[in-house]
Amino acid sequence: MGRVIDDEVAFAAMESRDPRFDGWFYVAVTTTGIYCRPSCPAVMPKPENVRLFPSAAAAQVHGFRACKRCRPDAAPGSPEWNLRTDLVGRAMLLIAEGIVDREGVAGLAARLGYSRRQVHRQLVAEVGAGPQALARTQRAQTARMLLEAGALPVSDVAFAAGFTSIRQFNDTIRQVYATTPSGLRGTVRDAPAPGAITLRLAYRPPMDVAASLDYLGARAVPGIEEYRAGAYSRSLSLPHGAGVVTLRPGAAHVSCELRLEDLRDLAVAVRRCRRLLDLDADQQAIDAFLGADPRLGPLVALRPGLRVPGCADPAELAFRAVLGRRTRAARLRDQLAGLVAAHGTPLARPFGQVTHLFPDMTALAEAGAGAGAAGRTQLALARALASGTIGLDPGCDPHHVRKQLLDLPGMSRWAVSCIRMRALGDPDVLMPDRSVQRAVRLLDALPDRWRPWRSYATQHLARLNPARPVPPTDPASLTQARVTPAARV
Repeated sequence: MGRVIDDEVAFAAMESRDPRFDGWFYVAVTTTGIYCRPSCPAVMPKPENVRLFPSAAAAQVHGFRACKRCRPDAAPGSPEWNLRTDLVGRAMLLIAEGIVDREGVAGLAARLGYSRRQVHRQLVAEVGAGPQALARTQRAQTARMLLEAGALPVSDVAFAAGFTSIRQFNDTIRQVYATTPSGLRGTVRDAPAPGAITLRLAYRPPMDVAASLDYLGARAVPGIEEYRAGAYSRSLSLPHGAGVVTLRPGAAHVSCELRLEDLRDLAVAVRRCRRLLDLDADQQAIDAFLGADPRLGPLVALRPGLRVPGCADPAELAFRAVLGRRTRAARLRDQLAGLVAAHGTPLARPFGQVTHLFPDMTALAEAGAGAGAAGRTQLALARALASGTIGLDPGCDPHHVRKQLLDLPGMSRWAVSCIRMRALGDPDVLMPDRSVQRAVRLLDALPDRWRPWRSYATQHLARLNPARPVPPTDPASLTQARVTPAARV
């Protein structure tokens, strides 16, 4: 039934309690009526009592309830959707962005360019559930997160999670978790700031959370971002209003503190934070693959768990990429801060140095071109994004978008590569940057061997100090380099 992992591999993962497979498939037990993640610590069920499902929604459609011990719906999302650009992969990303809740199945199908029937049929064939069932599962997961955080009244949780009525909310929680909303209510683990919701974002280890936050903090633009004492904050432009998020390293999780104008935006905000930090990556598999290369392996051993930083707003990232080409980091921050002050939308409730939203593309298009050819490229990009001629939403076709970007006047290959890697989440981009190419030559490496993970290889190459050439088999001699042009935006 649809995309299911090989039985032999599945049972081996279950017997070893291997957490790498959490989110890849789900284990339902017919004698108990519950479904689990592969690493569940409960007693191993008999094979004849097991059914395997490709998604939590598929297990729920077949009447199984989530295990209260391993909480399978709290596992990091399947990394498969970060790799696939077909109809199902794009649909899963759009559903995670809340498109079905806001625009219905018709809106989802329109964005994908297929009929509702085609989208439903393909999703059922691949993941065992249609778009409505997948959206319902996401609403239930959001409700569980809020209930366990314990910071909101139950009625607020219902509407923040996307339910249209308290009755629908209660019925869904009972069907999915076999309990009431009050039964899921947790105690507040961390005292939240006034008006804030604090959540724990899971990821697959290893992950160098501090390195990811340092990367973002080094490029923080005054007005929309702030980096202080290891905590990264930024503004978010969301479907129903603005928000501010603060991200900090936690014990085997990322602490996510959200301040939202409208609680209906919670699920979308969480999803954007996950994409920003690349939390759904199967990092152990990526590191194992790249670490096996004799040239790159020592760098991976030195810095395991390096993720590819994403973005909170693809349009913003695209504009920053175009502006950042051949611009020094300090000057780039000053230019962006000026744009934010002149054209950004002030927040109703500023948080520290986070006072504005990044200007929307319509405002930048109306502001006109800057100086020279670079200004004309920025204006062309802003107009294309504002008009919808180019769309960078998670459900876009990345191959088509790449061609559209390259057709813009003056658009550089470097900027397009940056957009593909950080805005579209392409895992196989080797940045055409001097520092990266110099590192490839220094290591005498063959980058094609790193497919399909060259975006992750780029993170390691950008940290290689060219001033200290060393034998590639000596990881102790490899040091972190200066911030390079490849990492400016």
